[in-house]
Amino acid sequence: MALQVAAQNTVVKYSSSRFSLAMTSFSLRPHPHLYQINTYVWLESLSSKLGRTILLADVPDAEWDAIAAMGFDIVWLMGVWRRSAISAKLDLENRCVYPAYTEALPGWIPADIIGSPYAVASYEPDPRIGSWNDIDDVRRKLHDRRMGLFFDFVGNHTALDHPWTSEHPEFYVQGSKNNCDPASFYKLDIPRGTVYLALGKDPYFPAWKDVAQLNHFSPEMRAAQLAELKKIAGHCDGVRCDMAMLQLNEIFEKIWRPSIGSTRVPATEFWADARKAAPELTLLAEAYWGTEQRLIDLGFSFVYDKSLYDAVHDGCIGNVHARLSAPVDSQSHFARFLENHDEPRFAAAFDKQRSQAVATIMGTLPGLRFYQQGEERGVKLRTPLGLRAIAEQPTDPELKSLFAKLFAETRNDAFHEGQWKLLTIASDNDGTGGNLVAYQWRSPADRVPKVWKVIVANLSGAPAQGRLQFAGQIAPGSDYVFVDALDGARYVRKGDELAQLGLFVRRDAYQAHLFDVGRPQ
Repeated sequence: MALQVAAQNTVVKYSSSRFSLAMTSFSLRPHPHLYQINTYVWLESLSSKLGRTILLADVPDAEWDAIAAMGFDIVWLMGVWRRSAISAKLDLENRCVYPAYTEALPGWIPADIIGSPYAVASYEPDPRIGSWNDIDDVRRKLHDRRMGLFFDFVGNHTALDHPWTSEHPEFYVQGSKNNCDPASFYKLDIPRGTVYLALGKDPYFPAWKDVAQLNHFSPEMRAAQLAELKKIAGHCDGVRCDMAMLQLNEIFEKIWRPSIGSTRVPATEFWADARKAAPELTLLAEAYWGTEQRLIDLGFSFVYDKSLYDAVHDGCIGNVHARLSAPVDSQSHFARFLENHDEPRFAAAFDKQRSQAVATIMGTLPGLRFYQQGEERGVKLRTPLGLRAIAEQPTDPELKSLFAKLFAETRNDAFHEGQWKLLTIASDNDGTGGNLVAYQWRSPADRVPKVWKVIVANLSGAPAQGRLQFAGQIAPGSDYVFVDALDGARYVRKGDELAQLGLFVRRDAYQAHLFDVGRPQ
């Protein structure tokens, strides 16, 4: 999927999804599936099951095979970088987190607290994870299975014990002795004297206690950060960029101008420079506040679609329709998710009754289809990021069955290479058609055999019905068969009726259809 991105009045062409290594080369298919893994917790779980310490290099091939078999294109190994001792210490001192830790790991001990993966002490593999050679071997294994490897890039801040804090304090936003509120600044004694480093923050929340705020207007810091990104790019295929919008010039200036004085605004955006520095790296942005399109324009292949998540979660059906009415080229850049490590688990956030409609929609839309390990079996307990392990969680058989059906269906090329189209629904007598969402995927014109998939979901808590309009896609003299992958039901409909009136559909509350459409043989 070649993209063309406008950045600083210069058109930069790049391939957002071409992965290349000396040993293999392949292309990431459009509308890929991503699988997020909490690496440290996963390795601890495997170690417990296998009765020995498992590093990344020791993960059995069967584990990678199982992920590939579910149809994933990307494995995001979250939290591979060296952990911060200060972050772990601060976490241990924060008794407010103890109840969540006890729920996730009853009987935990201080050694189980390892600090946040987003307080990066160094962009080197954490010793518990493995080595660069181990990472390169895993990347090779993933490529052999047609999957790419993603890591984290935390550009806004570093851990308080990152080497830069003592060696290059000028890389950070700083305060002074007279302006060093402990809630916002970290006092650090270094050979050249005492410095007061601003703590990183999202402007809508208190400062993060375990990270120091980088000065994104410092040319020297930017150069050093780009060098780190280029190093990472030699070992992976993409990065998920934490709080990416905080590095936009306008947003950084709005938050930090009082602390950085007359420092000039850079002539370019950091992310445009990052795109040029690592042109083969796929960039995924955690992004909010309406900054999504700006980040896409600067070179991101994918951005979080939190707006759609909120609309679906809150039952705002009109907002869902509006979001899906955007051009498919725009939607193809969105990362669609039901959960991630910052959100509650899907099985906990959505009533079981809603699961079929919601999971079917999020798993079949254009864009990056984003899953977190455990979601596919209905895990309810959210993993605290500072813990090294969690207790084994039960599987929900119904959700496991639902996701297995969705994964089996969406492996089909029609959901990746095909053409997506939002379908019009004409309300029937009761006027409930507006509660339905319907769209289709059709394989390319030159593809044999032809595949036509139609998805219909009722996002309301009451029955809804309407007529799907296929706008010239029906041959009037033919019969059509609709087979639902979710329940196996088979419907035969006359082409004349479909062409003149449309397909009548009725779904109970929060139910969905995932039709394979064909003609009788």
